[in-house]
Amino acid sequence: MYTRRTYKFSELAIWTRFDTLRILIIITGWVLAYFLLDIKWLQIPWTPIALIGTAVAFIVGFQNNATYDRIWEARKIWGGIVNTSRSFGMFIQDMVNNEHATKKLSDKELHNEVKTLTYRHIAWMTALRHAMRAQKQWETTVNQKTNQEWGIRPPERLTTLAEDLNPYLSKEDMEDIMGKDNKQTALLYQQSHHLRRLKESGLIWEFAFLELEGVLKDLFDLQGKSERIKNFPYPRQFATLNHWFMWILLMFLPLALVPQFMEIGANLSDSYPAIGKIFIWFSIPVYTAVGWVFHTMERIGRTGDNPFEGTSNDVPISTIARGIEIDLRQNLGENKEDIPPQFEAKYNVQF
Repeated sequence: MYTRRTYKFSELAIWTRFDTLRILIIITGWVLAYFLLDIKWLQIPWTPIALIGTAVAFIVGFQNNATYDRIWEARKIWGGIVNTSRSFGMFIQDMVNNEHATKKLSDKELHNEVKTLTYRHIAWMTALRHAMRAQKQWETTVNQKTNQEWGIRPPERLTTLAEDLNPYLSKEDMEDIMGKDNKQTALLYQQSHHLRRLKESGLIWEFAFLELEGVLKDLFDLQGKSERIKNFPYPRQFATLNHWFMWILLMFLPLALVPQFMEIGANLSDSYPAIGKIFIWFSIPVYTAVGWVFHTMERIGRTGDNPFEGTSNDVPISTIARGIEIDLRQNLGENKEDIPPQFEAKYNVQF
């Protein structure tokens, strides 16, 4: 249901074009130096290059695996929020009733109690997704030029939290929530207090109250897991070393690759003089391809470090939360015209 965008090779090439240009400048400079200057002595054997390349491949692979684990765990957490939210909506519709009430309420009053609980849950999801989109000092990928070129932003960057919460909370609840640092936690506390009042008035049976409190506990657990991923980055020492190791490899690689092409060209000169003379230039596309693969894989790992940052490759928590809201409000009996539509996907990107 919640798919991410798929990239064409042309889009990937555009996304990495500045890095590719740097790689081209490096190899072209070395080829010109070898072609025009007498520096054939300036070369290194393949053994150290192979060792460095193996180390870089391992550490980049480790980073990408760790990054994928973070993204997949985040998606499982929000999948759990989907299921738990639907259960909560079902429970409160059937568990809030007059069966044990000390003072019976009308159907409209019961519906208003259910609606208040449902809307507060939607407010909790809204506060949680805003908290997950709040930028941390280590979240810099979203600011890179090639990640901003499409001009798309997650919904949380287009509105304030207060604007998004206002339709779902009473004036008193809003004043209480906006005075708290962790607003999503405060909303779950409000839910628990509300359920307790309903239990005390007999509108919720004691066993039903315990069941609903268990659901709130599950929501706390899911919230905490989501906050853990948000507030603890991929260790910076690994991310930084990956980047520099990759560039060390790319800086040393021409000293082995270009002389190798020169040697092949010299061997071809007797049979194919024209090809032998220019064969050194074939090292440019070969080096560019190798460098692009290593650099792009390393960058993909960096881009996926923070699955809630707000890039086009993140877990689409805004879309997930809005989907839950639509389900809950439709099952409250609201008209489709009164329910906000799903967030628009731009360039096949869901946030």
